[in-house]
Amino acid sequence: MGAVKGKRMPRAVREQQMMDAAVRIFGQRGYRAASMDEIAELAGVSKPLVYLYLNSKEELFTACIRREAAALVDAVRSGVTPGEPADRQLWAGLRAFFTHTAEHPDAWAVLHSQARTHGEPFAAEVAVMREEIVAFVTLLIAEAAREAHDNPLLPEADVAGLAEALVGAAESLAVWANAASGVTAKEAAATLMNFSWSGLGNLMDGKSWSPPK
Repeated sequence: MGAVKGKRMPRAVREQQMMDAAVRIFGQRGYRAASMDEIAELAGVSKPLVYLYLNSKEELFTACIRREAAALVDAVRSGVTPGEPADRQLWAGLRAFFTHTAEHPDAWAVLHSQARTHGEPFAAEVAVMREEIVAFVTLLIAEAAREAHDNPLLPEADVAGLAEALVGAAESLAVWANAASGVTAKEAAATLMNFSWSGLGNLMDGKSWSPPK
C-alpha cells in the first residue's frame, strides 16, 4: 500500500508514487483491465488526484512506458564499461538487461506485452526504446569486428541484422526467464552469450554459414 491519503509531499514525488502503482497494476492486470480506482488505491491517493496529475488513463500509461523504457536503456548502457574487450562488453550489456527485466517484471510486462499489443501511440513509444538498444548493440558488434580485424569484415547490413536478431532473442528469453522457476539473470545472459558469441566469432573469422546449393 502507498502513502497515507492526504500526506503532503512534493508533486514530483507524488507523481512517481502514482506511476509506481500504475506500472504494477498495468503489468499484472493489463492495460484494458486496469482501473484508475485500483491505481489510486494502491498509490494511497484519491482518483481525482491521479487525473489532476496525469490527465487520463492513456496519458498515465504513456508516462509509465516512457519512464520504464528510459530506465531499461539506462541500465543496459550503464552496465557496459567502455574500453573492455568486446565480448566482455556484450556480456555486461546482456547481464544488465536480464537483471533489470528480472528485478522489474511488471515494468517489463508493460513494455514487452502491454504497450506493443494496444496500438499507437503506445507501440511507437516502445519502438523508440528498442531502436536505442539495437543501435547500442550494433556498436558493440561493430567493435567486436574491429577487434578481430584491422578493418571490419562484416558489412554494415549484416551488423545491423545481427543486432536486431540478438535484441529479439534477448526479449523473448527475458519473457521465458521471468516465467520460468529458478532462472537467474546471469544464467539467461550466459545462455544467449553462448548462443550468439560462437556464431559472431565464426563470422569474424570468415566462416559464415551458407545454405546448401
